[in-house]
Parts: sequence; structure tokens; C-alpha cells
Amino acid sequence: MILPYLIEKEFKQMMRNIILPIVFIVLPIGMINLMPRAATQEVKNLTISVIDNDHSTWSQRLIQKLSASTSFSLTDVSSTYDAALHRVEAGEADFIVEIEPDFERNLVREGVSRVLISANAVNGVKAGLGSSYLSQIITDYATELREEQGAVASAVSQPGLTVAPRYLYNATLDYKCFMIPGLIAMLLVLIVGFLPALNIVGEKERGTIEQINVTPIGRFVFIFSKLIPYWAVGLFILSYSMLLTRLIYGYVPAGNIGLIYLFATLFILVVSSLGLIVSNYSDTAQQAALVMFFFLVIFILLSGLLTPIASMPRWAQTITFLNPLRYFIEVMRSLYLKGSTFHDLLPNFHALSLYAILAWIWAIWSYRKVG
Repeated sequence: MILPYLIEKEFKQMMRNIILPIVFIVLPIGMINLMPRAATQEVKNLTISVIDNDHSTWSQRLIQKLSASTSFSLTDVSSTYDAALHRVEAGEADFIVEIEPDFERNLVREGVSRVLISANAVNGVKAGLGSSYLSQIITDYATELREEQGAVASAVSQPGLTVAPRYLYNATLDYKCFMIPGLIAMLLVLIVGFLPALNIVGEKERGTIEQINVTPIGRFVFIFSKLIPYWAVGLFILSYSMLLTRLIYGYVPAGNIGLIYLFATLFILVVSSLGLIVSNYSDTAQQAALVMFFFLVIFILLSGLLTPIASMPRWAQTITFLNPLRYFIEVMRSLYLKGSTFHDLLPNFHALSLYAILAWIWAIWSYRKVG
């Protein structure tokens, strides 16, 4: 049977490139260790400039509470709004907190006082989240003052409603827990999606494809022999990345690991088949690399990896249903964080199975032997 010899040829050809084994080891380390720390939507290390127009004991306590926050650092206490605004324009401050005159007296007499928050909204996400953090700190400070003044004690006998948030699946609200399963899926796309795109077209450029064309090897056997090595590489990358995730962060899947490998097997078949399709239609490696890079960017942007799909425009949400990466990222996050069962993931299984069948058939059909 010729198939084992073709598979052996593919593995030898893959390992002959000394760069690839290094990429298989180093790239997951970089992605798993660095990306969750760098590509995070958590807002930290924000700078604030405070304008204290009251100079009272209570205004000083508010300033101390702001500076004690782990999300903010106090750059200075400015004398005027123009001085604080100059620091924002110079990039030395992200927010301005202005305490009104008679801050303490208004709180004592009327129970109400004003604090103005001005944000540098060049980065809208940072401005919005930072303003929410500041509002929460000031609200907590107001609660402390009411408790000290006995407002809470006087309201004990009155009926009320207590809201206690409960964070399911990610109790610590750690963004890395949400990011890492998606990064593992992206690793598979980058490696087992990009490398097959350079495979057949590389043989065209080297002229070795002609030796295959003059043999009686069928298209099915030829394409299958191309897919097997990338299946093996993809499952290795998956296992290696999951091991790194456990060693570096201590995260383990809450669901069945066997389900991860089941869905990964389907997903690897999809992306490697797409890579071979691109390779079949390309005449040069440069052309194949550019085409595959285009599709990889679209896959990643419309997968929900970096931004929630629910936040996208309606037309973009519709397009995501054509993106196989979307389904696999949902599977990885569900199995890692929620411990979902196979029944819960049936829609994703059906979608990936359909994509795998269509992509495999297309990869076989698009290969043309020119004898």
C-alpha cells in the first residue's frame, strides 16, 4: 500500500526544514505566555490629576482613596482645571477629577456634593471603563461617609433590596481565563492552516509534483497523505498548549478533555483542507501565503476572539456563521470555563462536521494531476 510511504515522505519533508520544529515549540510558548498578558481588555495603570477646590479633611480622604486604587495612580494635585488639562494634553494624565468648593460643607448640610470626572476619550474603551471605575470608587466613598454619619443605622428598619452579583464560570473575573482557550484555537489556525497552503505549491515550484503526477496515485490518497501529518502536528500543538496553560496559569478544562480532541480533530481537518485548497489554486508560494493570510485575518477578526460577536454589527454577526473558527473558539471556551457536555455543543459539532466534509471534498476535487 502506497499511503504509508506518502505519509512518511510528508513527515520527512516537514522535518527537513529545521525552522518548523522550533516554531512548533516556541510559538505556543510565546502565544500562551505573552498574549494573555498583552492583549487584555482589562484597564490598569491609569493616571489621574486631581483638582481640590475644597482642601478639607473629607476631600483629602477622597484623594487618598483614589490614589490607593490598584487601577489608578495619582500624578499630581493641580491648582486649576487648565493646569490639569495641560497634563492630559501632554500625555501625563488620563483623567481629571475636580472636587467642587465647599465639598465637605455641602455634604454635611445637604447630603449632596459634586465631583467632576473628565476623561481623555481618544481611547474610547479606556475612557469608558476608567470612568466607571472612578464612579465606583467615589460611590464607595460616599457609602463610607453615610455609614459614619449613621445613615445606614437609621434605614435598617426600612424594607429594601440587596443585589449580590454572582459571577458564573469565572469567579475572579480574570480575563486570561477567557482569552487562553481562544488563543489555543488561533494557534491551530496559524500552524495547521498556514503550512498546508505552502505544501503543494511548494512542490510545484521545486518540480517534485511532476514525479507524483506520473504515478497511478489517486487524488484521494494523495490529499489524505497531505492531511495526516498536519493532523498529527495539530494534535501535538493542542496537547502542548494545554500543558503550557496548566503549568503557567494552572488552568485545566472544566469539561471532558476527550471532547476537546474530538472537536479539534474536526477543526484541524477543516483548516488544513482549506490550506490545501489555497495551495491547489496557487501558482507560487508567495501567492498562496498572501491568500491564506487574507483569510486568516478575516477568520480571527470575525471569530469572537478579540471582540464579542454580540457587539458586532448585524451583518458581521451573520458572516460569523460562515467562520469555522467561531465554532471552535466557542467549544474551547465552553469546555474550559463551563464544563459543557456534548449535547450542549451539538450545534457546533454539526457545523464543524459539515465544514470538514465540504472542505475535504473540495480539497480532493481541486487537485488536478497534469501528467
